[in-house]
Amino acid sequence: QVQLVESGGGLVQPGGSLRLSCAASGTIFSIYNMGWYRQYPGKQRELVASIGSGITSPDTTNYADSVKGRFTISRDNAKNTVYLQMNSLKPEDTAVYYCNAGGLGTSMLRFDSWGQGTQVTVSS
Repeated sequence: QVQLVESGGGLVQPGGSLRLSCAASGTIFSIYNMGWYRQYPGKQRELVASIGSGITSPDTTNYADSVKGRFTISRDNAKNTVYLQMNSLKPEDTAVYYCNAGGLGTSMLRFDSWGQGTQVTVSS
C-alpha cells in the first residue's frame, strides 16, 4: 500500500506564494510519475502539473495553461517527494489540491494513489 501525505496549504493574499509538498511512503518499488490536481466545489478534479520520473524519461513536466509561468513542479526521488511552488497566486487558484503518484509496488503491481487533499485559499 502506498500513502501520500500533503502539506503546505493555507491562506495567502493575492500575489503571494505557497509551496506544497507531498511525500509518498509504503510498499514502493518505483514511482513513475507524480502530479498535483485541484478541485473546485462541485467540479471535477483537474490537472495542475505533473512530472515524470527521470527513469523512463527525463523529468518532463506538464502544466495547465492557467498556471504556466506561475507554478513550478519538482521532485526529490530519494525522498519520494513532489513539490509545487505556487507564485503570483490568484483568487481563482483557491481550491483543494491533491497529490497523485503512479508507479510499481514491491509486489510488482501498479499503483495509483492519492493524497487526502490540502486547502489553498487566496484571498485578501
